Amino acid sequence: MTEASVKKMTILKSLTVLAAIFFIASLMGATSAQRTTDDGQNRLTAQERRGKQIYLKGESASGRQIMAYIGQAGLEEKSLPFEVPASTLTCAGCHGLDGQGKPEGGVVPSNITWEALTKSYGVTHASGRKHPPYTERALELAIRKGIDPAGNRLAAAMPTYDLSSEEMADLIAYLKRVGKDLDPGLTETSIKIGTSVPDEGPMAESGQVAEAVLAAYFEEVNRKGGIYNRKIELAVTRSHATAPAENKKEIFISSVERLIHSEQVFALAGAFIAGADKEIAALTESEEVPLIAPFTLMPQAGFPLNRQVFYLFSGLADQSRALVKFASDRKGVTGSIAIVFPESRAAEEIISAIESQAKRAGLGAKRFELKVADPSLTVGALKRERFEGARRKKEIFMAEDLKRSGESAVFFLGSGAEACALMKEAERLDWHPDIFIPGSLAGRSVFDAPASFKGKVFLSFPTSPSDQTREGLMELSRLAAKHKIPAKHLAAQVSAYSAARILVEGLRLAGRDLSREKLITALEGLYELETGLTARITFGPNRRVGALGAYVVTIDPEKKQLLPASGWVMVY
Repeated sequence: MTEASVKKMTILKSLTVLAAIFFIASLMGATSAQRTTDDGQNRLTAQERRGKQIYLKGESASGRQIMAYIGQAGLEEKSLPFEVPASTLTCAGCHGLDGQGKPEGGVVPSNITWEALTKSYGVTHASGRKHPPYTERALELAIRKGIDPAGNRLAAAMPTYDLSSEEMADLIAYLKRVGKDLDPGLTETSIKIGTSVPDEGPMAESGQVAEAVLAAYFEEVNRKGGIYNRKIELAVTRSHATAPAENKKEIFISSVERLIHSEQVFALAGAFIAGADKEIAALTESEEVPLIAPFTLMPQAGFPLNRQVFYLFSGLADQSRALVKFASDRKGVTGSIAIVFPESRAAEEIISAIESQAKRAGLGAKRFELKVADPSLTVGALKRERFEGARRKKEIFMAEDLKRSGESAVFFLGSGAEACALMKEAERLDWHPDIFIPGSLAGRSVFDAPASFKGKVFLSFPTSPSDQTREGLMELSRLAAKHKIPAKHLAAQVSAYSAARILVEGLRLAGRDLSREKLITALEGLYELETGLTARITFGPNRRVGALGAYVVTIDPEKKQLLPASGWVMVY
């Protein structure tokens, strides 16, 4: 390999180590376990939030499908062939997020802010139609039957909706806030962005570097005038490891809640959420706070979609799916594959992804629970030095079962040390199957594989040095030098820089009249955004992983090197 290639593989190894740390690290505590109840003056009530859901999405909080009817007959003749789900004809789609109307195709929707609807002298429209001020009852008739307070028909382009009494009350409650519903964290001069980083433990230095990169990037944006003259402020919650293990997750979640409620952040970016992935994703959904590019190996990107969260890289499940696709398309694996797994909820999610992708590829899949001679050798807790010292007495003891089953491809979801133990046992049986491991699980221990497995061990990674352009690396280097950011933890720097880059691009695209909903819509429109440090980023209404797929590499146990085995493997 050339010197440049060796340097690139060294960088990739650093990504492997960081990812492994993410997976095995325990959650830290938080700076404060006290949950605040100060919601601020701008927070919507529960009823207003339900109404906002109807206004923006055409969806009821009850889960009932709301229908819209197009045509002058409105709800009086439901047999008309103009019945569609309200989600396809939302209020915001025509009247805008601010309620003031979005002229389109020659149609000029009315201003439906409460002040405009309830003017004491009524309203005269451009068409000449006049009516007195709206009341709540009059507004119900307009929404349900398409008539104004004077009994006139509304414009033909205005749909009617079959809202229940509760849904109608929710929508009207929110309409009283449209145009005044400023999202938390926004002022005329600032945008407050939050993040969470570990302050102690194995991830502490990575967290400090990530925080420094975010702060530096935002400072550079502010120095150039900010986002439409708004400066970005960074609010940080730092966790530590002094709390009892059983309380760490709860305390960590409380610290993020405090960041949302007390600090009133507009959005979260580059937050470390490993270990509480589902809980933090659910929190951002319930609080309607955008979360951009969190540090995690377990993105919650399935359906139903959480609109608030935008992930940077594929997690372990999608990396595993990429391995199956590679095994089928590039390695020509046929028949059935073996899945070796530890007992854990996280493993179940990855196993399901592998089985689903194998089915698409026409492959069978058999499950084998990971067996070791000593139960203390647990996945993620197995330290290399401890393992090597006790290896001869505490072997993995399932190679014979796997060989007997007849599969030639093994998808291994344990640690790198455990995978090496399995390969050494297999070597004694003169059995050399292809071994596929999500790179984030492997760690450096995978380089201890027997030499006879050269070219037979494949790892997946969501990023590669080939993604890093000269310009991108120079920009990160200049930022680090100017702000005195330590020249280490490159993976953390890349992730934090990319999170800030994506957020700022979304803020700019959202425009001067900023809102959380506009930021989400802007991010959903990102297509092949070039960060200079990662694969190009694409999001969409039904896609929440920016770089959806993985690279596959193989190992050279003798030279302790990673070697490219594929280009980008896209998963769907």
